[in-house]
Amino acid sequence: MERSQTDSLRGEQLQKYVEESYDVVVVGAGHAGCEAALAASRLGFETILFTVSMDSVALMPCNPNIGGSSKGHLVREIDALGGEMGKNIDKTYIQSKMLNRSKGPAVHSLRAQADKGEYTKEMRRTLQREPKLTLRQQEVTELLVEPVAPDAIPSDGTKSAGGEKQTVKRVVGVRTCSGAVYHARTVILCTGVYLKARCIYGETISYTGPNGLSAANHLSDSMAEAGIGIRRFKTGTPPRIDRKSIDFSKTVEQKGDERIVPFSFENRPEDIEREQISCWLTYTNEETHQIIKENIHRSPLYSGVIQGTGPRYCPSIEDKIMKFPDKDRHQLFIEPEGEFTDEMYLDGMPSSLPEDVQYRMVHSVPGLEHAKIVRNAYAIEYDCISATELKPSLEFREVEGLFAAGQINGSSGYEEAGAQGLMAGINAARQLQGKEPVILSRSDGYIGVLIDDLVTKETREPYRMMTSRAEYRLLLRQDNADLRLTPIGHEIGLISEERYQAFLTKKNMIESEIQRLENTHIGAAKVTQDFLTAHGSAPLRTGAVLADLLRRPEFHYRDLEELDPDRPREGISEEIAEQIEISVKYEGYIKRQKQQVEHFLKMEGKRIPEDLDYGQVKNLRKEARQKLEAVRPVSIGQASRISGVSPADVSQLMLYLRL
Repeated sequence: MERSQTDSLRGEQLQKYVEESYDVVVVGAGHAGCEAALAASRLGFETILFTVSMDSVALMPCNPNIGGSSKGHLVREIDALGGEMGKNIDKTYIQSKMLNRSKGPAVHSLRAQADKGEYTKEMRRTLQREPKLTLRQQEVTELLVEPVAPDAIPSDGTKSAGGEKQTVKRVVGVRTCSGAVYHARTVILCTGVYLKARCIYGETISYTGPNGLSAANHLSDSMAEAGIGIRRFKTGTPPRIDRKSIDFSKTVEQKGDERIVPFSFENRPEDIEREQISCWLTYTNEETHQIIKENIHRSPLYSGVIQGTGPRYCPSIEDKIMKFPDKDRHQLFIEPEGEFTDEMYLDGMPSSLPEDVQYRMVHSVPGLEHAKIVRNAYAIEYDCISATELKPSLEFREVEGLFAAGQINGSSGYEEAGAQGLMAGINAARQLQGKEPVILSRSDGYIGVLIDDLVTKETREPYRMMTSRAEYRLLLRQDNADLRLTPIGHEIGLISEERYQAFLTKKNMIESEIQRLENTHIGAAKVTQDFLTAHGSAPLRTGAVLADLLRRPEFHYRDLEELDPDRPREGISEEIAEQIEISVKYEGYIKRQKQQVEHFLKMEGKRIPEDLDYGQVKNLRKEARQKLEAVRPVSIGQASRISGVSPADVSQLMLYLRL
């Protein structure tokens, strides 16, 4: 509603401004903001999603792909919980591949090349179809924060935590650059890389967000006034080159998979199959490296112009050359940005070197000798927070009702952002429902690992998800994300009853077929021995069950059909067959990891009071006390994962709590 403000003494109208009320305000419409807004609105709450530009909705300013090693796990988990990212990429992919097929199933990861323009358009359409969701182009410049009501806190306006007095605040809305006020019961910050952003290459600095979009230059000041710590991170992106100027005869074609695996568990391969577009592989060489070395003093990374901390696992090309001088070449993937554009993304060459150096190093690469640059590579610096200020629910500990998700939390990547956005949206809605937050543990999913790492460990550089970060990765495979998380999504309210019943049918079919294989005996008759010999497998000396044969590495589930006349003829899809095979073949390893999870959950179940005064815990080292007070872990398990807290410190804490 529009409201006039009038000076009551002078009777003069001072200003008109827009004033509206919502249940949830989401600031930023990148991958985190889209998932947060969709989750909150689908759970029944009036939600408004702010973006600096409608062109930045679900924007892919960097890699034109979704998924990849470990990131594919996150996308399938988002889908299993009821999120949108997997569905959107299934609608808009131009190439799909399952990575790491030569390795075990724990590290198989789906990756799809996206049509960037179509991905953005399709997500925007999805947002606009939601009846309880309003999409608004406007810059949010201020958080509206008030003290908690006096009857909820001590008379001095503070509450005790860790022996210190801290002001209790609650967010009540936001103000935009136009002066409009949007009252809200909860606010989710999903600002990505836009806070006080500046893009840099060589001596050229522009104070904008990615792709020349407006930066958000005021909100971080308001956050600091609310007591939120601000720090500076950096990321980067490579040049885009004109397809017509590439000599593909000097590169290696990279095609997609023949058999498509959807990201969304609601899709079947035949539903989303389409003609795929190739990517291309080439390499840097000694000339490329020499050009970079000769001009390293002109790189803002090395001249001191860039102050923000960059990602270790996605370094600039100049960082690669300087830190790995013995490596004589680096891979470069030439990836189409979409079906209807000639822009090609040069994956592997992010840089902040000057424009003239970028041309020289690109032209030194086989196939790119005459390449025309459409967009220069650049580094981008931006404000973000330390996620250790957040609870595992992604709510700020010291500002009630305020949540944060995505790159503002110090992470990198579309998938990491989408996962956090989904959980922040769910937990904002749960708070309004008067329910406990949903907190996934490290044994529930990669999302649990991601958020636990962010809120527990001090991240000193942009955080990237990797399979090596997951202790229980054999249980947390990308193929079984629905079996792990769809019941949780259904309980939350984001998985429909129809989808849940279909899931239960699939789950029951897997379990009953595994049970049948374990109980179907086969003898050592000639027909069986001939079958084994024909497949290069050792003969049976005694009777066995079908599951015993499936455990042999040379056999797949489909191979045994000849010996299995009672096999169900309908309903066993490739997806179900895969689950059956993995469960049987890796049974021993899976049982062992489940035992490890049981021990882990015991530690997670040992809760630490929220208001514990660590100053009263005897024999804690000073560093441990400081770290525990800063992070305020919710359990002994989380406390044990804090850097600087030793097993001896954990023992003292357990003694004090009599656990």
